Amino acid sequence: MNTFQSVYFLGIGGIGMSALARYFHQRGLFVAGYDRVPSELTRALEAEGILIHYEDNFGLVPDACKDPAQTLVVFTPAIPADFGEFVQFKEQGFEILKRAQVLGFLTKQMKGLCVAGTHGKTTTTAMTAHILHESHVGCNAFLGGISKNYGTNYLFNENSPYVVIEADEFDRSFHQLRPWATVITAVDADHLDIYGTPEAYRESFSIYTSLIKPECGALISHTNLPFEKRISASVANYEYSRTEGDFHAENVRIGGGEIHFDYISPLGNVSDVELGVPVSINIENAVAAIALAQLAGATGEEIRRAMKTFKGVNRRFDFKIKTNQLVFLSDYAHHPEELRQSITSIREVFNGRTLTGIFQPHLYTRTRDFYREFAESLSLLDEVILLDIYPAREKPIEGVSSQLIYDNLRPGIKRQLATRADLPRILDEQPVDVLMVLGAGDADDDVPALEQLLRKKYNVIEA
Repeated sequence: MNTFQSVYFLGIGGIGMSALARYFHQRGLFVAGYDRVPSELTRALEAEGILIHYEDNFGLVPDACKDPAQTLVVFTPAIPADFGEFVQFKEQGFEILKRAQVLGFLTKQMKGLCVAGTHGKTTTTAMTAHILHESHVGCNAFLGGISKNYGTNYLFNENSPYVVIEADEFDRSFHQLRPWATVITAVDADHLDIYGTPEAYRESFSIYTSLIKPECGALISHTNLPFEKRISASVANYEYSRTEGDFHAENVRIGGGEIHFDYISPLGNVSDVELGVPVSINIENAVAAIALAQLAGATGEEIRRAMKTFKGVNRRFDFKIKTNQLVFLSDYAHHPEELRQSITSIREVFNGRTLTGIFQPHLYTRTRDFYREFAESLSLLDEVILLDIYPAREKPIEGVSSQLIYDNLRPGIKRQLATRADLPRILDEQPVDVLMVLGAGDADDDVPALEQLLRKKYNVIEA
């Protein structure tokens, strides 16, 4: 891989792909790519000097990326096998790797601090990266979201041996990694279109644990996860949670819009940790992130300072308005357990207020497999506005729609089906108190306009 002079990305606008593009660009290689449509991410990459086009046309590939001996091609699983440019690169004998294979190479060369699990991994990864970046240790990082502290999903440090990576289980991508230390947050079944059964999904995490570097590795898994750990005898085996385990929190104080706690660890306790993003689920995320950072050598004072200054990740408890009159935020939660934790966390912080959720289901298969569980989690809200399913890479499935979730919401909950186009009218006509836009689809694109509508309606002037 070190012999290539240029790298071409098929699907460069993805959150994981764009971080890799930035990595190779930072190293001085020629970087270009294709994506289906322009986005905020692709525009940022272009502004950094990376060439991107938006048409499946091999003729638009820069000449610097047309020599098989000099060019590495990286693709995302979202690119179909019959995609024109992909076929041309394959027929011409280019080295073609999945994004996960490239990340796997990096974990073989460096000390990989990886975060895996059904949910919580993006925030935990970003927290870990922020602690280390602000410490004497430093790190490189490939994040699954845009860090609000740095405005990017990639951090570079040529002097640090550590690389922080979000370990994605989709398409078994994380099986390409060789972690030095890893957190596993949860193994609640997901991606059943890939795995088939919950048992096969959990088995993939068992395989993942067997890939931890045996000579120096560490596993930090959430307590009582229902899967088999296949670590070698030399790998340190830790557990964590909010309330118990080798790493946990004590003396939790929630109030006045702040959360403080004492961090308990066999590597050294840290008193009075304050969360920069004060939602209760971040207590657990912070415990896991601090544990990884401690293993890498971050000090207690460095940890305390970094946690207080952590601003979060775009679309993860992303507060747009936060006043006594109105709270408006977006959150990426798109799995039933993520929804439950997100709603419960907001309920704890804003106890006694009316919670309204706008939820856009993500994928037909996920809706088909978990519509009852989605309804159960959404029923923790006071009001639910259900949007059409965001299909992403999928084609419609007969009989699968948001109606399945709608029909299984608890009796008495205020509910309605809507389209994205309906949202301005609904929010203009109906009062809201605490409003959450939930899901991994494109409804988040409407958040800026909805924020302006709500600011005007409620005369909100705070920044």
